Amino acid sequence: MTKIQADVAVVGGGLAGIVTALELLRTGKSVALLDRDSRQRFGGLALWAFGGMALVGTPLQARKKIIDTPQIALRDWLSFGELDAGDTWPLAWARCYVEQSRARIHDWLLQEGIRFMPAVNWVERGRNGEGNSVPRYHIVWGSSRELTRRMIGALNAAAEHGRLHLLHRHRVLSIDHDGGRVAGVLAMDEASGTELQVQAPVVVIASGGINGSHAQVRRYWPADRPLPATFLNGAHPYADGAIHREVADRMGGQLTHAGEMWNYAAGFAHPFPHFPGHGLSTIPCKSALWLDHCGRRIGPEPLVTGFDTHWLCQRVCEQEKPWTWHLLNWRIAAREFAISGAEHNARIRDKQFLRFLWETLTGNHRLVRQMQAESEDFLVDESLAGLAAKMNALTASLDVDPAVLKATVDAFDANFAASAPAQQDEQIQRILKAREWGPDRLRTCKPAALQAPGSGPFIAIRMQLITRKSLGGLRTDLQSRVLDAHDSPIPGLYCVGEAAGFGGGGASGKRSLEGTFLPGCILTARAAAHSINHGKAPT
Repeated sequence: MTKIQADVAVVGGGLAGIVTALELLRTGKSVALLDRDSRQRFGGLALWAFGGMALVGTPLQARKKIIDTPQIALRDWLSFGELDAGDTWPLAWARCYVEQSRARIHDWLLQEGIRFMPAVNWVERGRNGEGNSVPRYHIVWGSSRELTRRMIGALNAAAEHGRLHLLHRHRVLSIDHDGGRVAGVLAMDEASGTELQVQAPVVVIASGGINGSHAQVRRYWPADRPLPATFLNGAHPYADGAIHREVADRMGGQLTHAGEMWNYAAGFAHPFPHFPGHGLSTIPCKSALWLDHCGRRIGPEPLVTGFDTHWLCQRVCEQEKPWTWHLLNWRIAAREFAISGAEHNARIRDKQFLRFLWETLTGNHRLVRQMQAESEDFLVDESLAGLAAKMNALTASLDVDPAVLKATVDAFDANFAASAPAQQDEQIQRILKAREWGPDRLRTCKPAALQAPGSGPFIAIRMQLITRKSLGGLRTDLQSRVLDAHDSPIPGLYCVGEAAGFGGGGASGKRSLEGTFLPGCILTARAAAHSINHGKAPT
C-alpha cells in the first residue's frame, strides 16, 4: 500500500474542497486533496453551474439604490426557510452568512480577480412576499466556470515545494482514526485499483451531498411529501452520501435534515448526457402556461417561476404522471427561455458582453433553435392540434386531447379580449409585478395572447423534476468542525460545503433564497481553514 503524509487531507474536489485547500496552502500547510472525478472535471458541479450568488449589502446593490442589510436578509432567510427555532447550528450559520457574505465572500472574490455582472437579479420572492424582499442575486461574469478555474489556478500557484498532493480518480473508502482522533483516510485509485493511505491529523470532508444517488434521494424523501415515480439527475452520481454514512455510522457524527433538498421542477433530459439520467434544469419561462399531462393548466393557483421553487416542486410531484408540460410560443421562448449552468450560457461564460447584450435585446433565438434540433422534449409546431399530436407521440399516449389543449389556450387568451376585466389572471399579475424590476422587464415578455398573430410557432416542453442540492448534511459548528451526538467536535474532523448542508447540517432550512450554495461553499471552507490554521472561528 502506498502511503503519503500531509498536514490535512481534503476529501472532494469541488469548490468547497478547492477553497479549503487553497487557504491552507497559503499558510504553509501541506495538503492531500482527493477527488473521485477526472482531472478534466476537477471542480465538481461548480465547473458547470451558472454562478449566481446571494450577497448582502454590496456596492452593486448600493449603486442600484437597493437597501439591504444583514438584518433584512436574515428576516427573509428565516421567513422563507422556515428554520426551527431550536435548531442551533443551522440558525448560527444563517446569521453568519448574512453578516459575512460581503466581507468573506464578495470582497474576497474581488481580491481573487472575480467580477460580477452589472445587474442584481430578484429571485425567490415568495408567493406572498416572504422570500427575497430586495434583489440580491449577483451573477459571476464568466459564470461559475470562471470562478472555479480561477480558484484552481490560485491553488496551483500556492502549491509550492510539493506541499500539494492532488489525487484525481481516488475514492475514499474510510476515514482512519486512532485513540478517538482522526488519523487520515484510506482511498483507492479507481484507475489501477491500488489502495492509498493518507496519514493526516486533520480531515476535511468536501464530498458534496446525496442528490446524485436516486436511491438516497428516495431513502430520505420526507414521508409527508409526494414522491414522483421518476426524476432526472442534476447533481452527479458521485454525490452518493457514502462519506456521510461513514461519519454518522462509524464516527458518531450527526446527519441532519437529509430529507430537505433543493430540487427543480422543470428539467428535461440532457441531449448529450454526461452520465445516466443526466438532466438540464431550465429557468422556466414566466409567460409559459404550466400544464398537466393532459394539457390542462395546473391550478387553481398557476405555477410561475421566480417566487417559490420549493412549492413548485411539490405541486409538480402531486401530478398524476411524473411529467408536466410548458406551453408557450416562439415570441416567449426567444426572450425568456434559458437553461441553468455554464454549458448553455456561452455569452456569459465566455464573457462576450456585446453578444450577450444583443441576445438580451433581440431574443436568444440561437438557444431555442439549438434545443429544437437537439432535444426530443422540445416540440415545435405551427398549430395546437399538430403540437398535441407530437406531445402524444413523445409520451406514447393519447393523454392530450387537441380540443382540451385549444380550450386551455383560449381560456388564457380571453384575458386579452377587449371585453375582458382588467388582468384578473394571477399569472399575468405576477408577470406584471416582476416586470417592475428592470432586469426582469428585459427578460420577461409583456403579457399577450398565446395565439396573437406573429407570435408562433407554438412550443411544448416536457418537464420533469430534477434533483440538485442537498440542504441537509453533517452537523458542524461555526469552525466547520463535525459535531457528535452531544454537539461536541470530533477531534480533527471538519466538513464544508454541501456535505455540511452549507453549514450546520441545514442552514437553508426548507427553502433557499437561491444563490446561497456557491457562497456557502466558500464561507464554510474559509471557516474550516481559519480554524485549522488558528484554532478558532473567523470574526
